Amino acid sequence: MEKTALINILLYFIFPLWVVVGFLDWLCHRRTHLEHNSGIKESLLHSLMFLEIGIPVIAGLILEITPLLLVFMICMFLIHEITAMWDVSYAVKHRYISPVEQHIHSFLELLPLFALLIVLALHWDAFMAIFEGVLTDGKPILRLKESPIPLSYLVPLFTGILCLLFLPFTEELWRSARQKKSTINK
Repeated sequence: MEKTALINILLYFIFPLWVVVGFLDWLCHRRTHLEHNSGIKESLLHSLMFLEIGIPVIAGLILEITPLLLVFMICMFLIHEITAMWDVSYAVKHRYISPVEQHIHSFLELLPLFALLIVLALHWDAFMAIFEGVLTDGKPILRLKESPIPLSYLVPLFTGILCLLFLPFTEELWRSARQKKSTINK
């Protein structure tokens, strides 16, 4: 498969779908009144997962992909998966997780994996360099992409992330914190 096709699948299919599915997950949390059952702990786990996956995604969108950045992305993906297991194992003890929400979680586990695999395929030489112990190419470790992704793509993507993920999950955290405070004050 040619590089352009992989890039297009990543940018125009996987990332938008991931944002939409993340929003659907938030709707499931809202529907089950997460703040009244699993509460602040689950909401904090969601915030942690957002950071664990969001930071490497942003890095991959704006920075040159180097072997060291790939190691970081792989590690963050694995940490995100561990946190996701922690989140679900906690949540199932405190609230109902419907088959729909379980299916949404499947997407939220596979889409980051697919994204990572596409990035590895696009930067196979950098990935193979990891196994040769070469983590840097002699250039600055962190540097902006030589051929940046256009703002005409990044602005709508980040707007979608802000509106469909960051703000809803921040609202969830606020609801959960408010509920915890009102419970403590009773």
